[in-house]
Amino acid sequence: MSVFERFSAEKKVLDIIIVGCGKVGTSLVDRLSSDGHHITVIDKNQNIVTNVTNTYDAMGIVGNGSSYSIQIQAGIEDADLLIAVTDSDELNLLCCIIAKKVGDCASIARVRNPDYASEFTYLREKLGISMILNPELETANEIARLLRVPNALNVNSFASGQAELIRFRVPEKSSIAGKTLSEITSNIDLPLLICAAEKSGELIVPNGSYLVEKGDALSFITTPKIAHSFFKRAGIATGRVSNAMIIGGGKTTYYLAHQLIDMGIDVKIIEEDPQKCEDLSLAIDKALVICGDGTDEELLRQEGLMSTDALIPLTGIDEENILISVFAKRISDSIKIVTKVSRSTFKSVVDSFDVGNVIYPREIVANMIVTYVRAKQNSIGSNVETLYHIFDNRAEAIEFRIEENSEVTNKTLSELELKDDILIACINRQGKIIIPSGSDEIWIGDTVILITTRTGVNNVTDILKR
Repeated sequence: MSVFERFSAEKKVLDIIIVGCGKVGTSLVDRLSSDGHHITVIDKNQNIVTNVTNTYDAMGIVGNGSSYSIQIQAGIEDADLLIAVTDSDELNLLCCIIAKKVGDCASIARVRNPDYASEFTYLREKLGISMILNPELETANEIARLLRVPNALNVNSFASGQAELIRFRVPEKSSIAGKTLSEITSNIDLPLLICAAEKSGELIVPNGSYLVEKGDALSFITTPKIAHSFFKRAGIATGRVSNAMIIGGGKTTYYLAHQLIDMGIDVKIIEEDPQKCEDLSLAIDKALVICGDGTDEELLRQEGLMSTDALIPLTGIDEENILISVFAKRISDSIKIVTKVSRSTFKSVVDSFDVGNVIYPREIVANMIVTYVRAKQNSIGSNVETLYHIFDNRAEAIEFRIEENSEVTNKTLSELELKDDILIACINRQGKIIIPSGSDEIWIGDTVILITTRTGVNNVTDILKR
């Protein structure tokens, strides 16, 4: 049997139990069932279970996911993974503990309470939980990355933050508008790779003859330091965010405010609930907390929206966040706006409003869990470290760690017969970021970042023609 035949045979379909069918749970059913895994969902609500099983290729059980008998009924003894994403942190933890004791399977718990944030390592080690995810913390991390690069539409981080995939829109006055990629890379002369372009809604993997025009969205991969140099040489403003206004005083605000203050950014929080205002004032002493209605136009003007560098609406109501962002965009073209939207049902409609960067927390969490699932699948010689669905889910950016010799190692990239629609965008070698050319090689210990429009790439050897 050839190595490729052996790899195909060893690719593993996982038996996965998902407890809780809210926004994140349903998104996971969608993503993981489409990858071919066997999914069983558990939820207390009969209507929700019926809706999920009628919509997706999944089994459903109505009941309490922390119940021993319910987990047995769901097949926990033969399951590979249990994912608990109910609204209760404690219930999620209990589900994972029982799954570990009964089925000895891997488990993932969503835990949102900030009181547990400093205890994740302890909980994982002592309770045997494979992964604990905090959606609000991960959302705050994503927003903070965007504010570090104010002119970016999206920033995806790889190699522990040493490499970034940055998407931006080409402004009218940029020096790169009206030039080909060959001219741009020759004139700018920096180690980066422009790996995708979007023109009039079409996603293109460009070659050197691609003509860049104003309004195009380009994506490039490089180090954070080089990214700032690129924008400067391309004549694209990279003004630093020195102050930010956050609307809403929830958990994401708590985490984000701490991060922004650590970045040297002045933070103002507007929250309507007096008790939340008092709690935030005590928890974040360096932030200015205003008790008021963040949807009040006059209040926003009085609190200095016109002179604010960044606005981040984080209320619990999507419609409010969108309206606040639309209002801010109307009165100030220079303000950096990051809008949180919980539902992605009307994503194309939201994007048409031009409300700056839009963050979908459930997609962030789903990406992290799908990354874990891909890594857990039996693979040869490599492991998934990071995975992002990018360009409105039309492509994936995947980071693989190379753990042993295979068909892709110790050969120049020009010698590898790559499948179509796959781009080797970056190699991280012991902290050194390499933008590869045809003469570069992949070594054991490297992490390799791929951009692909193909689905189901679970191993780095999947990039080769068979």
